[in-house]
Amino acid sequence: MSTSINETKERNARSYKLILLFAMVSMFMMFAGLTSAFVVSKSRADWVKDFQLPTAFYLSTAAILCCSITFHLAKKAIQKDKRSATTSFLLATFALGIVFVILQFVGFRQIVDSGYFFTGSASSITTTFLYIVTIVHLAHLAGGLISLLIIIYNHFKQKYNSTQTLGIELGAMYWHFLDFLWVYLFLFLYFFK
Repeated sequence: MSTSINETKERNARSYKLILLFAMVSMFMMFAGLTSAFVVSKSRADWVKDFQLPTAFYLSTAAILCCSITFHLAKKAIQKDKRSATTSFLLATFALGIVFVILQFVGFRQIVDSGYFFTGSASSITTTFLYIVTIVHLAHLAGGLISLLIIIYNHFKQKYNSTQTLGIELGAMYWHFLDFLWVYLFLFLYFFK
């Protein structure tokens, strides 16, 4: 009897992971399309050739990399039933996620302070693309933060332990994807300006 319950749990876990994987591939394809449009638009005469990424984007990249590390450590901690450590790592991940969002908006401010605008008659196609790509990533990150809050809530309700880690595993998968996606976008914007 318990063998069939375990098999059902494993089958359900694989299904959830596969669904998440398909969603992440779809999201990546959308960003691949946006970056392709960016490359095509680069040949326009009004493209800003000397645009520099704001320093806040470098700091936000460090913050999101740290998020992946803390989420991974949370997953490892719950697998060893270290609830206190799991709590600390989940809360650190959430705090770093908020720092990432704040730094993105600081970066937008730095861009505007440099005389580049995202919309209106004073905007350029370069900064508009940057704005769109970053805002779309932030929208996906908002979903990640909401799911992280649900994971934290479930953790406090003691729904996770060394034998039940699916929620944290799915959250970590998505968070690592967001991390990879931002690093991809950051490197793309850095090298293809």
